[in-house]
Amino acid sequence: MKKKVLSIVAVVLVLCCAIGGTLAWLTDKTDPVVNTFTVGDINIELKETTTNYKMVPGNTISKDPKVTVKANSEKCWLFVKVDKSSNYGDFLEVYQMAAGWTALDGQDGVYYQVVDASTANQVFEVLNNNQVTVKDTVTKAQMEGIKDNTIAAPTLTFTAYAVQHDNVATAADAWAKANA
Repeated sequence: MKKKVLSIVAVVLVLCCAIGGTLAWLTDKTDPVVNTFTVGDINIELKETTTNYKMVPGNTISKDPKVTVKANSEKCWLFVKVDKSSNYGDFLEVYQMAAGWTALDGQDGVYYQVVDASTANQVFEVLNNNQVTVKDTVTKAQMEGIKDNTIAAPTLTFTAYAVQHDNVATAADAWAKANA
């Protein structure tokens, strides 16, 4: 009887192995998904083509500073800071900013705008009509003072800044980051 039981068990095992070996399992596999993280960037440039700023009372002087947000830059807060010498108002009229610039509250001489990302360079004029005007009240004595260095020549200085727009809620926050 033992032999019979062992024989039956052996036959069952052989049958199970034979059946199990011929079974096909349903399986599937996806192709891998690779995440490659790239780097965002902002690139700006400030240039001016005019260089002759000879003052003559009442004359308008060409002055064309332009800020370029370079192609493929991220959306950004774009700033221009305009610094006037302490005697600027003695010689020149108040400058006017070009269209699109907004004065930043609480920051004298700081202007901003939001610039969207683009695959092309984006150029922004700084001064309205690219000019400043010499006051018609400037005297020969003032001009002579500049020539003989007893009076400092007036200056107007431009500096451009850009800060990413993503995750920066306000222009004031962006300006703080630009000056951190």
